[in-house]
Amino acid sequence: MVSIKDISAACGVSTATVSKALNGAHDVSEETRERICAAAEEMGYRPNAAARSLKTKRTYDIGVLFKDEAGSGLTHEYFSAVLEGFKNEAESKGFDITFINTNNETMSYLDHCVYRNVDGVAIVCAPFADPKVLELAKSNLPVVTIDYVFNGKTAVLSDNLQGITDLFRHVYSLGHRKIAYIHGAPSGVTETRTVGFYRAAEEAHLEIPDAYVREGVFHDPATCARITAELLNLKDPPTCILFPDDFSALGGIREIRQKGLRIPEDISVAGYDGIHMSQVLDPPLTTLHQKTRTMGAAAARQLIEQIEHPKTTLARTTVIGGDLWEGKSVAPLKSK
Repeated sequence: MVSIKDISAACGVSTATVSKALNGAHDVSEETRERICAAAEEMGYRPNAAARSLKTKRTYDIGVLFKDEAGSGLTHEYFSAVLEGFKNEAESKGFDITFINTNNETMSYLDHCVYRNVDGVAIVCAPFADPKVLELAKSNLPVVTIDYVFNGKTAVLSDNLQGITDLFRHVYSLGHRKIAYIHGAPSGVTETRTVGFYRAAEEAHLEIPDAYVREGVFHDPATCARITAELLNLKDPPTCILFPDDFSALGGIREIRQKGLRIPEDISVAGYDGIHMSQVLDPPLTTLHQKTRTMGAAAARQLIEQIEHPKTTLARTTVIGGDLWEGKSVAPLKSK
């Protein structure tokens, strides 16, 4: 088995330099790093995980808590993309991923993390008021959360306030004044987006009827379809409906078409998330694209920073902006 000493002898550098180069330290020149890495690959060097763990007192394993209440699991387009970004970044830094068991009633999430001996944990999706989640968040383990902020903990958020504002302004700029909004179930994300919606309306000096703002469920086309039908049956129906997410929008779009209406000729619609599916619809959905992989990668970097530099890393909140995808599901409102 090839060792660091073998690479050191082949490259004519110290074992310390080899170790630094292979672990991505910054005090090794790029030329030296490339030469050492090339030699290591050519010689068939494989790092010894057990030896590395003994030396660093870390397992290089990160726990991920993912409990999607909608029951979509890893087919959930938004969270699967976040997890992909997280996984790629973590693995590039030499860390593995372990999902925390959410079906074990005899073991808490924290107990499972301790049992698996993870170095830190990412809470990607979970019922944040659950006592088991709170216990984990308040533990001494390094923690990062996605789209939720615990006091004194590192978090990565999508800029939901600016996102819904950009979406509203786009619809408004096309002449729409009767704008309905179906939001998700109560959560930090829902609260932020709803505040952003009303602020954007206030900025435009537009009063939104209470009947136009409805509570739905994220990632639930059936609920979205039912509420869409209720909006369409109003005495003064909206000319544009903003849906809670792109997947839920499928239910609303189906309901609109079942009533014989055309999108966007008869009514305009917009989603939120910017998942791939939204752009293969006919017409392509106007939506706010969230940079999910960027969010996941940022969460992994910040969690690893806590793990590797516990005494010098401060908790912080990082907000990742999105992009408006104009699509073709919102048309300029024709004057009557």
